[in-house]
Amino acid sequence: MTKETRTAYSFAWKLGMSLVILAGALILSIVLGAKEITVQDVWCAIFTDASGEQLDIIREIRLPREIGALVTGSALAAAGAIMQGITRNPLADPGLLGLSAGANAALAITVAILPSANYYGLMVACFVGAGFGALLVFGIGAAKKGGFSPFRIVLAGAAVTALLFAVAQGVGLLFKISQNVSLWTAGGLVGTTWKQLAAIGPFIAAGLFIAIVLSKQLTVLSISEEVAVGLGQKTFAVKAILFVVIVLLTGASVALAGNLAFVGLLVPHIVRGITGSDYRFILPMSAVLGGAFMVFADTAARMINAPYETPVAAVMAIAGLPFFLFIVNKGGRTFT
Repeated sequence: MTKETRTAYSFAWKLGMSLVILAGALILSIVLGAKEITVQDVWCAIFTDASGEQLDIIREIRLPREIGALVTGSALAAAGAIMQGITRNPLADPGLLGLSAGANAALAITVAILPSANYYGLMVACFVGAGFGALLVFGIGAAKKGGFSPFRIVLAGAAVTALLFAVAQGVGLLFKISQNVSLWTAGGLVGTTWKQLAAIGPFIAAGLFIAIVLSKQLTVLSISEEVAVGLGQKTFAVKAILFVVIVLLTGASVALAGNLAFVGLLVPHIVRGITGSDYRFILPMSAVLGGAFMVFADTAARMINAPYETPVAAVMAIAGLPFFLFIVNKGGRTFT
């Protein structure tokens, strides 16, 4: 058996275990809650046509919400992994580098100016805002020689994020939609519907597919751009496509769940400790474990102060901030 074959078998086993964790997280999230639900109820709701109060709660409330958590976590984790790869910045994360804040600000402006905009209109606004936020951060970072250092980019991201959140709050106050803006800013999956999932699902699926197709090129880019050029890679085209992918994944996530930081920072670092530095393995594993992580976080948000909701963004911050500080202390070499 060749080394490549052994690596593939090892990854398949690890991915299988991750899928088991994800399935367990989904079942646990649907069972736990203010209304008593059994595993048998979950089976009946998914695989039969039976009706009943518990089954309706599963089909119309808990299942779409947790699938929303799954796709959001997958998208943000994959976006974070891509950002860390193309920038070679261990602190890159959509929520820390202005993408989520840009999408949030664009969404607030759209709700204020076009209150009748449908869900697709809000998604497009989020895509535009995410792209603007990223360009602003990297533009500031590139303004000085050596500006793309990890810590300079993080500082620029913090400043831009604060500015764009202030814009969102200012729009909310000016147009008297502060409550709606605050709900988005807090982040959460309350009220997620099948219609919303049908709207964002294709964008996230397309983004993940394109990222996995370009995972080999991303692996080379993450090592050295000079090596990538020497191997004949069209680095500008690859970076441009991956940037569009990041915007798609982040914009769709914000449109569904609002601003959520740290998923794209924490999960890829953990995954690299499991799979190594090959993005052919990092991206699919990040998508699976990012989904599981987000499902666990949303379940914790529902259960910490039941029957009241705790903002899932607060749960993410509790889990992610110590990890972020640990990575900063280690200079980004936690799992590399």
